Amino acid sequence: MDRPLGSLLPSGHTDTFARDHLPPAGAWPGLLLDRPDLRYPATLNCGAELLDATVERFGPDRPAFHSPGRPPWTYGELRATVDRIAHVLTDDLGVVPGNRVLLRGPTTAHLAACWLAVMKAGGVAVTVLAQARAAELATMCDIAQVRHALCDARSVDDLARADAPGLRITPFGGDGPDDLLRRAARHPARYPAVRTSADDVALIAFTSGTTGRPKGCMHFHRDVLAIADTFSRHVLAPTPDDVFAGSPPLGFTFGLGGLVVFPLRAGASALLLEQAGPSRLLAAVAEHRVSVLFTAPTAYRAMLADPSWPAHDVTSLRRCVSAGENLPAATWHAWHAATGLRLINGIGATELLHIFLSAADGAARPGATGVPVPGWQARVVDEAGATLPDGEPGLLAVRGPVGCRYLADPRQSAYVRHGWNITGDTYVRGADGYFRYVARADDMIISAGYNIAGPEVEDALLRHPDVAEAAVVGRPDAARGQIAVAHVVLRAGARRDADALREFVRAELVPYKCPREVMFLDALPRTATGKLQRFRLRRPGTVQ
Repeated sequence: MDRPLGSLLPSGHTDTFARDHLPPAGAWPGLLLDRPDLRYPATLNCGAELLDATVERFGPDRPAFHSPGRPPWTYGELRATVDRIAHVLTDDLGVVPGNRVLLRGPTTAHLAACWLAVMKAGGVAVTVLAQARAAELATMCDIAQVRHALCDARSVDDLARADAPGLRITPFGGDGPDDLLRRAARHPARYPAVRTSADDVALIAFTSGTTGRPKGCMHFHRDVLAIADTFSRHVLAPTPDDVFAGSPPLGFTFGLGGLVVFPLRAGASALLLEQAGPSRLLAAVAEHRVSVLFTAPTAYRAMLADPSWPAHDVTSLRRCVSAGENLPAATWHAWHAATGLRLINGIGATELLHIFLSAADGAARPGATGVPVPGWQARVVDEAGATLPDGEPGLLAVRGPVGCRYLADPRQSAYVRHGWNITGDTYVRGADGYFRYVARADDMIISAGYNIAGPEVEDALLRHPDVAEAAVVGRPDAARGQIAVAHVVLRAGARRDADALREFVRAELVPYKCPREVMFLDALPRTATGKLQRFRLRRPGTVQ
């Protein structure tokens, strides 16, 4: 580390709310900032680095963003749009450096341009999901003290219903006289980026809040570049000719990195899709010759099972990233058999902005997440923070150039312990140095004294030819404490035979890991972005 823990460079923000509400220095994780490729200048604006500096390196005429049915935006066109919006923010709306600006809407080039404009204007972006409801939006506006919002005209209603005090909503993409894009057209096409500090907060990303009040994760301008200069540079190794695409929305840091930060840092382009379900994604890969794909394991399985799969040419793909949930080895093997490509498994966290454990090419191993991305360190620890021997399951502890900094939240002390970020995942580190996922720490099933990891049982079920999807959770049981219950979605035409599935698992795993019950569902409960909602499976009667 090249600076004392918690020390900060002088701020370029006029509104110091975000810096004033950082955790105290003693509650920060250790930061690894001494690599030459992670030493950033004291004055740094990530929006200018991602856009202006890229234009200087590669010129303005290369494609930046593709949208279905429209000509691509070049880097020059993107910069002109971004700069005009930045003028609206500062000249018309009175946004000053450090003000929080909420961004809401489907994944479009205009939403990405708004994010870049907030960066260049020195604001703090609070990008939320288009599916977020009024109560959720009100809570996030309250936590981050948001007073400005740029919102896709199609997504304004719920934001207006949130009735956040003092919130000024400026729509874009509509036909009103005060629409952001109409205003922007009246401004100059160049905007000098605000001279923010490398340590100024650039964005506040909210966790989902499914277990309580959402947590705002604050990330600096240097953090935005650090995820590109670690995972993207060393694992993805993108080129300017790459075309990125994926299903995660920009309201998730997985999507922000994969669809905006990584391609722009490399001078590449991205296809931005408002609807990115597996069928649409599969067709888009073929149509737009996508080479770098970001989505969840569920989507990879669904694409393979899509009846139209043989009709689509996916030979343009060279990098396929899987994150958001555990990647079963069966899915890895199926994708490799169909495409010849090794899925890049990865684990990241909103608290750490993006992926920190992964492996690619010949280093990728089915059933393992991978090794620490260059610039990161990881270990497996017990509750007291002591490192556990290889082969023994424990809590995953991580540190690197980015760390957890919750916005004025006492849960900081639960996530950061002994200088490490404790992600809440149970892992095993093998003698080969590879980290293998066991379960979420709170998802471990303890039955009659035995520890059962749901994902391991799921992986076994997915090896059965009739099983399309599987989720295993614990259910309270008077005799055993908990029992493992499997929720299974079968392939079309398969017969529902619970005993046969249990026998199959018993042949794959030690008998105590075999689910005591098998429940057949038409679909597993998932979020709008495809993430499995295990909590619903634990509540009897909430899923049919």
